[in-house]
Amino acid sequence: MPSLASVTPLNRIAPSFVTMAHSIVWASVATVDADSKPRTRILHPYWEWDGTDLFGWVATVPSPVKRAHLAVHPDVSVSYWTTTHDTCSAECLVEWYSDDDTRAAIWQKFATAPPPVGYDPSIIPFWKDGPTSDQFAVLRLAPYRLRVMPGTVMTEGAGEIQNWHAS
Repeated sequence: MPSLASVTPLNRIAPSFVTMAHSIVWASVATVDADSKPRTRILHPYWEWDGTDLFGWVATVPSPVKRAHLAVHPDVSVSYWTTTHDTCSAECLVEWYSDDDTRAAIWQKFATAPPPVGYDPSIIPFWKDGPTSDQFAVLRLAPYRLRVMPGTVMTEGAGEIQNWHAS
């Protein structure tokens, strides 16, 4: 039976997390409002692992609800699931970016990334004016907790559950 308690080093779990997240693509992302009530939405993070640090990037409309939630609780929970029951999750600190250089760089990351995570952001009607549109902003996700669980753990009792948290 796979162990549930062991901690996986970041240099092992991060590549597994990115591979699984990028194969699933769409994630349920939860924020919390000032009254501690959660709200979820489906987002499309792009993750980068450089061998030392793991960061996620989300291209998003800077809605008043999202802004208000992240102003009081700058954390998100990101959860991926697919029909094979592969799951991975990240709990992250969040930072907004609205400067032109960052928005243009992240726009390009999504536009040039390989499928299925890559796509042309200009297909989103709100973003028809490109990366400097008032309706285009970027969230940077800095994980402090990760979990990766292949579906075979559930369906066959085989596989490795990976867990990591920042010290």
